[in-house]
Amino acid sequence: MRIAMIGTGYVGLVSGVCFSEFGFDVTCVDIDTDKIARLNQGEVPIYEPGLDTLIERNLEAGRLAFTTDFDTAVKKADVVFIAVGTPSRRGDGEADLTYVYAAARQIAAAMTPETVVVIKSTVVVGTCRKVAEIIREERPGVPFSIASNPEFLREGSAIEDFMRPDRVVVGAEDELGEAAMRKLYRPLYLRETPILVSTLENAELTKYAANAFLALKITFINEVADLCEKVGADVQKVASGIGLDKRIGGKFLHAGPGFGGSCFPKDTTALAATGQRHGAPLRLVETTIAVNETRKRDMADRVLAALGPDPKGKRVGILGIAFKPNTDDVRDAPSLVIVPALQEAGVEVVAHDPEAREQAEPLLPGLVWCDNPYDVADGVDALAIITEWNVYRGLSLADIAGRMRGRDVIDMRNIWQAADVHEAGLTYRGIGKRAGL
Repeated sequence: MRIAMIGTGYVGLVSGVCFSEFGFDVTCVDIDTDKIARLNQGEVPIYEPGLDTLIERNLEAGRLAFTTDFDTAVKKADVVFIAVGTPSRRGDGEADLTYVYAAARQIAAAMTPETVVVIKSTVVVGTCRKVAEIIREERPGVPFSIASNPEFLREGSAIEDFMRPDRVVVGAEDELGEAAMRKLYRPLYLRETPILVSTLENAELTKYAANAFLALKITFINEVADLCEKVGADVQKVASGIGLDKRIGGKFLHAGPGFGGSCFPKDTTALAATGQRHGAPLRLVETTIAVNETRKRDMADRVLAALGPDPKGKRVGILGIAFKPNTDDVRDAPSLVIVPALQEAGVEVVAHDPEAREQAEPLLPGLVWCDNPYDVADGVDALAIITEWNVYRGLSLADIAGRMRGRDVIDMRNIWQAADVHEAGLTYRGIGKRAGL
């Protein structure tokens, strides 16, 4: 089986490389000539642990190729994946399917009979049938199959998620499409990975529903954290208590500054818009979106409160800019709200992030960058942790305290122990804990 992966963004690149690791011949296609040239040299345009090793290995084995030659890649392929971007559409918030439909038209022009076209991009319900309609209009009478195969990859652990997924979701309409998808994922059979085959609509909606539920779970524990602070409880203990219930589970019950990234903000907005369009409003999802946006601004207010009644001219250090650790992705990251809010109040902001500087620098003008996390503490009136990179967990608090001018630490991820911070002579402000605990 030969695969063409249209799009070398996060989803397309990781999926294409991992399929080649399964032993399939994969050609990844993109219009960005510079990116393709870099990939063919083994240079990875995104930070994802382990991806560079897989690319190098499969390039050398001849199973993986990168090209801008769309037509040739599609003509040679048995299965063509569409993995292009679906950003939020301006105006109504639904997914912008412009790139998906453009790819469908190009595929139709180049494909051979009985090609299986698979939508890997996150798309609203009904998109697969629309893509099939476009292909039939462009190539009437040519047999092909349409399938849906949404991704469930977490940035920072995407390779593990692909190789050892909780499940594989497939939407298929005929035996050709289903057989092709089962063959592609056959390597996972040995690990007894559940493969759920259903309709196109079920597969499309499963992706959005899953992400919305996880976003709701994050937002729920963030609101519980606020209540914990008022009543003297500890959100980490509460989260452990409810997470041990197997019906709930402990994942995504970590209070923090709100969710961000390339999926949750975009997908919750798209799902809410779809609900409105179909007359089935998703009130919980709509509220989740609103609460999460407020949450990010509230985090900035917490830092400003630590600076006193007149924050102008003061200096704040930030540890972590990416929306989560082990990625350089800053899309919809809480830092993109928190840092500008501090700057608007007249605060000088300095920051460190192990990977996100290149992506974040154009989005955060005026931010002073440090190459070393300890340098962030030099002369600051307060220090805030936004992203829980492992490198921050073991920092010497005594060294941090010795460099700071002020005493306040705002730990938005609860990665430090209050007792350790106090021992260093600093004041600890965690999330979901009574002040000082």
